Amino acid sequence: MIHQLSFRLHQGYAPSRAWLGLLLIVLLAGCASQAPGPNQARERDAWSTQVERLRALESWSLAGKVGLRTNEGSESANIDWQQRPDTYRILISGPFGAGRTLMRGGPEKVTLNSSEGHFEAQTPEALMEQQLGWSLPISALDYWVRGLPAPEASKRLKHDDLGFPQRLQQFGWTIEYRDWTRADDLWLPRRLVMTYGDLRATLVITQWDPMTDS
Repeated sequence: MIHQLSFRLHQGYAPSRAWLGLLLIVLLAGCASQAPGPNQARERDAWSTQVERLRALESWSLAGKVGLRTNEGSESANIDWQQRPDTYRILISGPFGAGRTLMRGGPEKVTLNSSEGHFEAQTPEALMEQQLGWSLPISALDYWVRGLPAPEASKRLKHDDLGFPQRLQQFGWTIEYRDWTRADDLWLPRRLVMTYGDLRATLVITQWDPMTDS
């Protein structure tokens, strides 16, 4: 079930650099082996012919760089995200002070390991609420990164002249799709900019492996 967004920063709370790393992990939660294909011209209606395949895609991986900007400043790091039907693994490495932050999730619990310790919760949302005092619609994120709105939730979606998603508004967030790439005969987002109030997260994907059966 997709959790509604709750953005409740504690009064006077300023997140540490390590917790900015946690924020980025959970913001993008839900190893890549294949680089995006060379730039190709997108064709009109190419999106509509593949959208059902994207909705059915349950196993994929990506790698890239993620940047976060808040009123407290800006940070960037590398991301390595493996998604499977019932589990996921997300590794954030780079600045953030903590160096490496690893999150693993499954049906029963979510675990987080960083330089600040080991943490567990039943859901990513609960982990954020526990450590940061606020939570995000985590279940929507693995849809957004594929260019899809989360199902069974209100949305506003604008398409570009070729029929590809251009701007998605859902759960109070605005997701802008700035660039696309080709992998395993699928068009997938290469650059996304996600904003919520003063929070801005940019994901640039350098490797996509959709793990399709075709």
